[in-house]
Amino acid sequence: MKLVVTDETLITHKTIRLKLLDDFPDCKIYDFTSKEQLIPRIHNADAVFINRIAIPRAVMEQCPNLRYIGLFATGYNGVDIQAATERGITVCNVPEYSSYAVAQHTMALLLDIVNRVSVYSPMVKQGGWNDESIISVPLTELCGKTLGIIGCGDIGMTFAKMAQAMGMKVLGHRRTPNPSDETDTFRYADLPTLYRESDVISIHCPLNDETRGMIDRNALSKMKDGAILLNTARGPILNEPDVLEALNCGKLYMAGLDVLAKEPPVPDNLLLRHPRCIVTPHVAWSPLETRQRLIDITIENFYAYLKGQPQNVVNF
Repeated sequence: MKLVVTDETLITHKTIRLKLLDDFPDCKIYDFTSKEQLIPRIHNADAVFINRIAIPRAVMEQCPNLRYIGLFATGYNGVDIQAATERGITVCNVPEYSSYAVAQHTMALLLDIVNRVSVYSPMVKQGGWNDESIISVPLTELCGKTLGIIGCGDIGMTFAKMAQAMGMKVLGHRRTPNPSDETDTFRYADLPTLYRESDVISIHCPLNDETRGMIDRNALSKMKDGAILLNTARGPILNEPDVLEALNCGKLYMAGLDVLAKEPPVPDNLLLRHPRCIVTPHVAWSPLETRQRLIDITIENFYAYLKGQPQNVVNF
């Protein structure tokens, strides 16, 4: 059985061994695979394991033996699920392996925005302890502020608990709200209410036709002046030109992003250079502990498939 891992370095960082090497001698592992390299590398494969590389219909059509796609990820928008189903290819993901880590990273972005640690530390190291300009860098107390969470799945609800521990009130939005979740400091709201009342808005919903570009000029116009926007979900949920415009005019105070519409970003993406936008390179999911968990479950998924008992299947 021929196996291919397309982008091992993104998962292991050379610190975790893939157990596939022990059981499948015909397993080819690549550090990184570009779009141009993909078909030559997987065209004879029976199973492929991917992280960020996309596998559209056109690629599947060049891989006649392909029967299994294992995702080192939760999201599967990079795989043409309909095409995979038509061709009898089983696609498995890893749900909820990094919920706490992503929520933790979201809080890190928020805390840097309100406490400006990344601004103060360089100032002090450059001798600015008594510099009068230091007090011109505003700090914000989170206690008593309102957080709006769009997407109240496992990550969103974990972040909600962190925010509540900081003394924040939380508004949540999801397609199927569960009234039993509501407390004195958490309640569900429709989007117009969430936009209107939230001091901080954090995106935790999946990317689909309904959510693509949902944070656009219209949505931003309904938010509080000086709101903070966080996105650790998927980049295309934001209309980036509209977010940039909102930052420039002060509608948004700051933005904290771990994801962008195009990854890696194009050099002329102005969000990368905006003084009130913090960007990290899609790393919220990737502490050592979560990567080990991700690898373990991905391998478990494959062995379950081989036994005829597939788990975490996203098609069929």
